[in-house]
Amino acid sequence: MKYQNQKRLRACSIALAIAVAGPSASLYAQSVDSVLQAETRNVRIAQESQERIDKVVQETRSLVDQYKGINKEIDGLNVYNQLLERQIAGQQTEINDTTASIDQVTVIERQILPLMVRMIQGLDQFVSLDVPFLMDERTKRVEGLKGLIDRSDVTVAEKFRRVMEAYQIENDYGRTIESYKGSIDINGDQRAVDFLRVGRVAYLYQTEDGSDTDAWDQQGSQWVELGDSYRNNVKTGIAIAQKQQAPDLLMLPISAPEAAQ
Repeated sequence: MKYQNQKRLRACSIALAIAVAGPSASLYAQSVDSVLQAETRNVRIAQESQERIDKVVQETRSLVDQYKGINKEIDGLNVYNQLLERQIAGQQTEINDTTASIDQVTVIERQILPLMVRMIQGLDQFVSLDVPFLMDERTKRVEGLKGLIDRSDVTVAEKFRRVMEAYQIENDYGRTIESYKGSIDINGDQRAVDFLRVGRVAYLYQTEDGSDTDAWDQQGSQWVELGDSYRNNVKTGIAIAQKQQAPDLLMLPISAPEAAQ
């Protein structure tokens, strides 16, 4: 009886222990789940934080790259600006030189126009006093210059070029030989003749049939009849001037040079 009571008592103790242990195990399991959940949440938070950090780092690197790129552009722009400044300085120097040249041209223009007027007047007087060859052509050239000098639509440079061209043509007459056809009044009769000019030292004509051969006397301002001794020489001179015969020695009457005034 006593033994059965002891056995019953132990069974109750075991049951009590299981009863006590049951709630503790359940509580422990709940605690572990809470810890795991908290750890999972921490890991997720850590991952999210890392992702934000990585994103910030990436954005920072992108900004750094942009900053470096902008710095390179700034350096390039600085070099370019320095080059432009030097170019602008050079252009400004050219502008200043051009402005000074324009001012100088204005002064020269005011001086050269009266000079050209005097040159045309001198050329006109020279032609009127010179040996009277090609008078229509030479007179028209001078009259053209007189009209040109008053035109506002022609530059001063072009006017000066034309005046110098006329002087050059007159200068060339003095060192060339020329023959051209024309007509002349011989004893009240207009006769076709061949004129021969040898520089400015001899001016002659010969009728087409060779019957008349005259030379211009500059001092007497008249035609002088030549003898038969000059007929062939004048004919040869005309052929040479017209390039119908090779150059040859000619015997022609030459006016004596006038004494200097």
